[in-house]
Parts: sequence; C-alpha cells; structure tokens
Amino acid sequence: MLRQVRDDDLPAMLRWRNHPRVRKASFTTHEISEEEHARWWAGVRADPSRLVLIYEHGGTACGVVTFSGLDPERPVASWGFYLDLAGLERRGEMITAWFGIERTAIRHAFDVLELTTLRGEVLAGNQAVRLLHDRFGFKETGGYRRVVDGTTVDVVTVELTRPPTWRRV
Repeated sequence: MLRQVRDDDLPAMLRWRNHPRVRKASFTTHEISEEEHARWWAGVRADPSRLVLIYEHGGTACGVVTFSGLDPERPVASWGFYLDLAGLERRGEMITAWFGIERTAIRHAFDVLELTTLRGEVLAGNQAVRLLHDRFGFKETGGYRRVVDGTTVDVVTVELTRPPTWRRV
C-alpha cells in the first residue's frame, strides 16, 4: 500500500535513505543531514510535479516511492524508490518487499496517476534493481554517463508503457 507522507515519517525516511547500501545505489551518496532532508521535503511539498509516498508492507512503513515530472497535460513521469533495508532484513521480508514496492508503484502510476509511461534510471552496476525492473516488464531504453561523487558512472534508463489491456486492480 502507498500512502501520503506524514510529518512523523520524516525521521524514518532519512534513516532509510542514509543506509550505506541505499546511498551506494543512489545518485547522491553522501550522508544526508537533517537540515538537507528538511530542505528537500519543503521543496517536494511546494512542487506539484513531484510526489513522495510511503510504502507499507504487511502494515509496516518500510519504503519511499518518488514520482517526478508529473504534469496533468502529459501522462509520462519518472519514479524511484528506496526501502528500509535494515528493518526488512531483520524481519526476513526483503524479497517480498522489493517485489511489493515495484508492483504497488506501477499500479499507482497507471491506476491513480493515470500515466501511460513510467520511466526510471538506475546505476548500471545495480544489477539487482535492473533485474527487478526487467521482471516487471521495464525495457532498458538507453543510458548516459554522469558524475557521482567525483566518479563517472554509467546510468541505464528504463521505461514501462501501460499495456492496452491494462485493467485497474
């Protein structure tokens, strides 16, 4: 399930985002301060083209889904996610949560946001997420190089188009 972010979610979101493995798989890898996180959240709240939601797995908040590039005139947007790796590993729920967040985000994009195309970017070396996206039908559409912490890395772009036979679930 995806739900709106509440103010009391912000400390957990920051903790999850600052997990070393989440940082390593992100385009921003430094440890984010509370002040930087607060500025980011204020920017998201003020920007109608961005949406951040909490993912709940088994009734427990354990992930963040972001949508960007939202425009009522254009049914295409980008997305990303991260999970509470420490908590999910402790509960033995990592794999089911990975599949759950992907499935839930796609449904939200196509059913609630009424998008026809969902795009994303993933570090080329993040094979686990690339395989996950592939399993859900995302196609790798290209790539580019960008600098992350002073190192040039390869980025893969992915895209999922809503099938014509898509039915709201």
